[in-house]
Amino acid sequence: MTGAVIAIVGRPNVGKSTLFNRLVGRREAIVDDRPGVTRDRREGAASLAGAEFTVVDTAGLEDAPPGALEAAMRRQTEAALAGADAALFLVDARAGVTALDRHFAAWLRRGAAPVVLVANKAESGRGTEGALEAYELGFGAPVAISAEHGEGLADLYEALAAFIDASAAKDERDRNETDGLLRLAIVGRPNVGKSTLINRLLGEDRLLTGPEPGVTRDAIAVDWTWKGRPVRLVDTAGLRRRARVQDRIERLSAADTDRAIRFAETVVLLLDAKDGLERQDLAIAARTIEEGRALAIAANKWDLVRDPSETLGALRDRIEASLPQVRHVPLLTVSAATGQGIDRLMRTAFKSREIWSRRIPTGALNRWLRDAMEAHPPPIVKGRRLKLRYAAQIKRRPPTVAIFGSRPSAVPESYVRYLANGLRRDFDLPGVPIRILLRAAANPYDEGGPR
Repeated sequence: MTGAVIAIVGRPNVGKSTLFNRLVGRREAIVDDRPGVTRDRREGAASLAGAEFTVVDTAGLEDAPPGALEAAMRRQTEAALAGADAALFLVDARAGVTALDRHFAAWLRRGAAPVVLVANKAESGRGTEGALEAYELGFGAPVAISAEHGEGLADLYEALAAFIDASAAKDERDRNETDGLLRLAIVGRPNVGKSTLINRLLGEDRLLTGPEPGVTRDAIAVDWTWKGRPVRLVDTAGLRRRARVQDRIERLSAADTDRAIRFAETVVLLLDAKDGLERQDLAIAARTIEEGRALAIAANKWDLVRDPSETLGALRDRIEASLPQVRHVPLLTVSAATGQGIDRLMRTAFKSREIWSRRIPTGALNRWLRDAMEAHPPPIVKGRRLKLRYAAQIKRRPPTVAIFGSRPSAVPESYVRYLANGLRRDFDLPGVPIRILLRAAANPYDEGGPR
């Protein structure tokens, strides 16, 4: 989708599809005087006063019992709103405000999307009374337009400009985040070779190294360029088990390392390949995951390993068994002493940041949710099947998905894990934390009809 996402909503036959066709510049949506012609939501690339955005035509909001076709159409509208930067709430200026308009105005106020009120069918000044009447819906001054005749579109642009500009600025930030400076932290236990690895990457003895543990105390940031791409490398103090940390300087070093993880984008957990994956390595990995950072694991001193195949297999098995919350974490073999695997490490660091920053289209996400529930339905709790209605990605870095449904607090943790694992597998999100937030659906018909 391009830029801001604007959803057109309203009761049947107020001109939503006509406005959609006007904004996309061609007759994509079927238009008819009969209500209920539009059933599925339709997306199109729109342009208004030179600004480009995505517009979504939705089914008419109708008063219907939960099992009816109209209720399914309404859920399509809910899904469109969940992924929208703003909603255009259309009313018919000639017909005036109806009871159904008031009903759905109250419903829209409970949602998260900002609402722009539009009084359609106000061509040549007609429908003035109906437009004034729309003030009572509580969304401020209505924008009077005629979608059929193209009148009032300049005023509509002014009402939408803030949302379009904010989305464009966000898209630019997203591009800068993905294409710009990579914040890369190297973490691990003492004496696994973190400073030696950074010196190898930089091609100079920039950081002190030595055979004794604890040479590095501060988190040291070094700006660098890898193949023309800017990187901020952060070397950190080795992390021992908290119970063993008694020295005040070591406690401060550990806190400094925690900050480095928090402000990193990709974190490389460096192991000593001869020692394998120890309990403290897993604790560091868990801390990285809790902070929501992309994780890669690198086994250092690989040039000293006698049985590479067996060692690598044992490491993979241990990682998969011990870190189920981030399945398929990249596992690399490197040698800071010889330079083996260094370029692959950096390619993986950038790739992990790209996966960590990924946005999943709302339509694809909801198709996936439907298929996931068909394959493994939510459980029955107290005699009733839990219902998950729609999903929307509400945050990147790490990917965070809100799933709306009935009785979210009753969904067991095992089912949330099932959904998270499915998301990771089906949308190719290895090595990054996935957060799923369960939310009550903003649906006036849930559990027994309108409220």
